[in-house]
Amino acid sequence: MSSRRSIMTLFSAPDQPHSHRTRIVLAEKGVEIDIINVVPGRYPEDLLDLNPYHSLPTLVDRDLVLYDSRVIIEYLDERFPHPPLMPVDPILRAQFRLALYRIERDWYAVAQLIDEDHDKKHVAKNRKILRDAILQSADVFKVKPFFLSDEFSLVDASVAPMLWRLHYYEIDLPPQAQALARYASAMFSRPAFRASLSDVELQMRSA
Repeated sequence: MSSRRSIMTLFSAPDQPHSHRTRIVLAEKGVEIDIINVVPGRYPEDLLDLNPYHSLPTLVDRDLVLYDSRVIIEYLDERFPHPPLMPVDPILRAQFRLALYRIERDWYAVAQLIDEDHDKKHVAKNRKILRDAILQSADVFKVKPFFLSDEFSLVDASVAPMLWRLHYYEIDLPPQAQALARYASAMFSRPAFRASLSDVELQMRSA
């Protein structure tokens, strides 16, 4: 698919899953965008002026500024409708949105605690919580090639960054999670996923 030009700008953290899933969606859509890598805590003045929460990622599309990654990826799916990354059926769409919500609370929030907490006991506890939460979803990936679907979706774009970081978080998948491991391998081999990776994210699995 040929890339589509855009005047959009994405302020993106090169190491955080919220920014990563946004970059995956952009790559799946083939959208060319100006990506500004931002180290959390060292924000450019433009971002400070645009986003009252100083959070990442932040998307700027002309006069529109968006700064919640779930809002951003749904906006991108509607702004660039091909290929569609959410089901048309309203019931399935609601189920996928609920899955995004659960991934946000049960995976992303715990990963953030691991990244930010320097207490070894807390990190070990949260690492186990994250591992258990991911494994609870393992059977889902036995049903279809993608998340409850034959097509790649925003849910897959949200799951893949976390699976990519398992080695970084020192989380190993047990033998009974073979379906999840196969799914992860398939996600990582997608050209859009490879294109989405920052240099920091590439290093997460180089060791």
